[in-house]
Amino acid sequence: MNIRFLGSAREVGRAGIAVKSEKNQMLLDYGVMLDDEPGFPMHIPPKEVDAIVLTHSHLDHSGGIPLFHIQDKKPVFGTQLTFDLAKPLISDFIRLSGYYLSFEFLELQTMMRSTVHLDFRKEQTIGDMKFQLLNSGHLPGGAQVLIEADGKRIVYTGDYNATDTQLLSGADRDYGDLDAIIIESTYANEVHPNRKEIEKEFMDHVNGVVEKGGTALIPAFSVGRSQEIACVLAANHFEYPVAMDGMAREANRIMMNHSSYMRDPKLFMKALHSAVWVDGWKDRRKIAGKPGAIISPAGMLKGGPAAFYIQKVGKKSKNGVFLVGYQIPGTPGRELLDEGKCVIDGKVQNVKAQVKRFDFSSHSGANELKGAVKDLNGNPKVYVVHGEPATCEMFAEWIKTEVGLEAVAPKAGETFTV
Repeated sequence: MNIRFLGSAREVGRAGIAVKSEKNQMLLDYGVMLDDEPGFPMHIPPKEVDAIVLTHSHLDHSGGIPLFHIQDKKPVFGTQLTFDLAKPLISDFIRLSGYYLSFEFLELQTMMRSTVHLDFRKEQTIGDMKFQLLNSGHLPGGAQVLIEADGKRIVYTGDYNATDTQLLSGADRDYGDLDAIIIESTYANEVHPNRKEIEKEFMDHVNGVVEKGGTALIPAFSVGRSQEIACVLAANHFEYPVAMDGMAREANRIMMNHSSYMRDPKLFMKALHSAVWVDGWKDRRKIAGKPGAIISPAGMLKGGPAAFYIQKVGKKSKNGVFLVGYQIPGTPGRELLDEGKCVIDGKVQNVKAQVKRFDFSSHSGANELKGAVKDLNGNPKVYVVHGEPATCEMFAEWIKTEVGLEAVAPKAGETFTV
C-alpha cells in the first residue's frame, strides 16, 4: 500500500491522507485550516478517489469533503452521528466563508446523500480494500480506521483519546498485528493531569462561586465539550441550575438521538434533560445574573452567546469564568487567560470575575500516546501527524530511540510504501 500525506503533516488541522492499494484509492478525512482564509490539504483529483472515510465531524477533518461532490457522488463512510454533527458544522462554515469556497450548500447536500453509515467494528469493502471503524474516544461518533489491503494492515487514529471521560469510553486499541500506524501527536509534549483530579478541582471552583451567589460561565465548544461538562456537573451531583446555550443546543438534540455512543447513556440523558436550554435574549439576560452554571459556545469567547455572557459575568468578583478547552493565541479566550482582560461594553477592560482554565482535553496526552505506541503489536512503521512541526519530530525521534520502531514525521506531499 502507498500512503500519501496531503495535510496535517507537521501541522494541526486540515487532515487529509490518501491510502492506495493495487487497485483502489481511499481518502481518509479532508479538512480545512481556519485562518483568515480557509486552507485545504493538497489537491487530489476526485476521479482518482474511490471512497472517502470521515473520522469525525470537526471541520479540520470534514470541512473540505464537499469538494469531492461538485461533479461526482463519491461515497463517504463514517458513523451516522458523525454525519449528523458534520452537517451543521459544514453548513455554518459555508455561511461564514462562502466567498472563499468553490462549493456551496448544494455540494453539501450531495455529500450528505452520498454518506454510508457504519457501526464500529463493521467490516466494509471498497474494491480490494477492507476497512472498519473503531471508537476513537475523541468525540461522540468519532472513529479510527483499520485498513487491510495487499496483505498489509494499517491504522489511522485520527484524533483520539485513550482515557475514559464522563461522556465517552476511551479509544478502542485492539488492533491486532499492524504493518503501519498513522498517529496524531497534538499533545505529544504535554502531560495531561489526572481526569478525576481535574474534575474535582473544577467542581470545587464552580461550587465555590455558585454557593456565594455567583454565576459560573463555562465557555465550551458546542460539539463534545459542552456535553462533557454537562455530564461532569451531573455526575458530581451539582445542585444548582445549569443553562446551555448557542450551537450546543443543536448538538444536544442530535446526540440525544444517538445516546448509545456515550459511555453512560443514562447519565448523558439526565445531564441534558436537567439543563435549561436557553431560548433567546430574554432568557439570556435573566440567566446571566442568577446563581448557577452557564455552558455556552464559543469555547474561546470568539463570538457566540459566551461573548455576551462574559460582559455580564466578568464585571463582578463573585462570579467565575472557567475555560475548559485550548485557547488559541490571538483569541479573546487566550487574552483573558494571559492578561485577565476582555471586551466589556465596547472596550477592553480588566475582568473582575475569577478566571481559570481546566484541561478537559479530548486528545491523548504524552503519557497515553507513548503508552499506545509501546502497546502496539507486530513491527509497525509509525507515521506521526497532527502536531506542531517540533512536536511531530520529537515524538517520532522518541519512538525510534525508546521503542525501537521505525518512525517518521512526514511532510505534506510525501508518499510512503508499506
